[in-house]
This record gives sequence, C-alpha cells and structure tokens, in this order.
Amino acid sequence: MTAIHATAVVAAGATLGAGVSIGPYCIVGGNAVLEDGVSLASHVVVDGHTRIGPRTKVYPFASLGQGPQHLKYAGEPTRLEIGADNVIREHVTMNTGTVQGGGVTRVGDRNFFMVNSHVAHDCHVGNNVVMANNAVLAGHVAVGDFAVFGGNCAVHQFVRIGRYTMISGACGVAEDVIPFGYAYALYNSRASLAGLNLVGLKRRGVPREQIHTLRTAYRLLFAEEGTLKERLDDVSEMYRDNEAVMEIVDFIRADASRSICLPTTGRQAPV
Repeated sequence: MTAIHATAVVAAGATLGAGVSIGPYCIVGGNAVLEDGVSLASHVVVDGHTRIGPRTKVYPFASLGQGPQHLKYAGEPTRLEIGADNVIREHVTMNTGTVQGGGVTRVGDRNFFMVNSHVAHDCHVGNNVVMANNAVLAGHVAVGDFAVFGGNCAVHQFVRIGRYTMISGACGVAEDVIPFGYAYALYNSRASLAGLNLVGLKRRGVPREQIHTLRTAYRLLFAEEGTLKERLDDVSEMYRDNEAVMEIVDFIRADASRSICLPTTGRQAPV
C-alpha cells in the first residue's frame, strides 16, 4: 500500500508503484516514476523526467532529477534513470542528462551513495558502486561495476573508471583508471596508479591464481621498458585467453584519445 505523508507534495502525473512510501515534506514532480517499494524518507525532491527503481531508499534532503548544471542546458526534457535497491543518503544530488551528452544520466542497481555525493549530467554508473561522503562525479563520467570512491574524491568530466577499481579519499582523478586498479592521491592530490585493488578483488572472491596473473600482467604493462603500445601488444599476445587481463588491455585501447592514469616512477605503492 502506498503511503504519502500529509505534508508531502506529489504532483498530478507522477507514477507511484505498489508499496511506495513518501515521507514528510517531500516533493515529487509530475514526470517522476517511483517504482514498487521506493522509500523517500523526508524533505526529498524528485523532479524532472526521473525514474527510481524498485526498493531504492532515499534519505532526507536528497535532490534527484533537477536539470543539469550545464551552461547550454535550455530546459530540454532530459532524463535521470536510477535502478533497483540503491541506497541514496542525505544531501545526495543527481542531475538529468544533456542533449549534447545523449540526454540520460543512468545509475544501475545496488549502489550506495553516501552523504553529499554527486552524480552529474550524462554519467553512467554501473552496479554495486560505493561513493563515500563528498565524492563527486563531473559530467559524462562512466563508472564500472563494483568501483569504490573514497571520501572527498573528485572525478573530472569524461573520465572512465573501470570495474573493481578503488579510488582513494581526497583524490582528484583527471585520467582514466584501468579495471581492477587502485588510484591514490599523490602530488597536489592528483591521482596516481598505485597498483591493483587487491583488497577489493579478494573480497569479491577472485581466485588467488587469477589475482597472481593480474599482478604479473600489471607489472608487464607498466614496466619502464618500451612504449605503452608495445607493452600492450606483448601482454595481449601473452594473455589473449585471459578474460580479466584482456579487459584491462581492451579498456586502454578503447579510447586512444584519452590519458590513462599511470604509476609515478619511484613513488608507486607495492603491487
């Protein structure tokens, strides 16, 4: 049964699924869709063409579906799509997309967005992602499944974050981070690749043999000898039948125009 507090404002045209709960002083716009079991705690604003998936829980003062913070935005009916079973904590903000960026900001399933985290226009966030307090994504960022962002980290627009990646706290990320990588703050809080996200891989049950293979391939990819292209060719030949290693290779090759977050010589953490 849908429960709407007497002080909430739900516009005509809003679509509410079974078992939706809308708490005190929430505002739900006329183009919003709240699927079965969505819970808005209190003082939540859901506006624009926004769809929130089943059983997602939104905490006080979150703002979902406002227009993008983009100078060229002219009120077009762009969208925000949020998947199932997400936890969206206090003061989280997520904006709709832009026409220039495809028109959709998309968030997957089972993600955990902590206080004050932000997902900007045209971002595509996968599943099982964790964003700690004050972690922010600029526009057009693509985030793979199981990525983890530490507190107060900031990701530059158009950056790609691979699957199973860990970004340390207080870290500015201006370059793409490979799948399974661990990036940490180095000089002036800019991200440097410190190795593999070994803790995350172990927690997700990746077999020891696979982790060992990834570590060996990582060392070869980021050795000092030769060019990155040459090392990519060597690793892809050696590990062409290894899905995880080839995921890293394909990620780097997928967009040759973008810089990859690299280790800093002499300062990288042990792998």
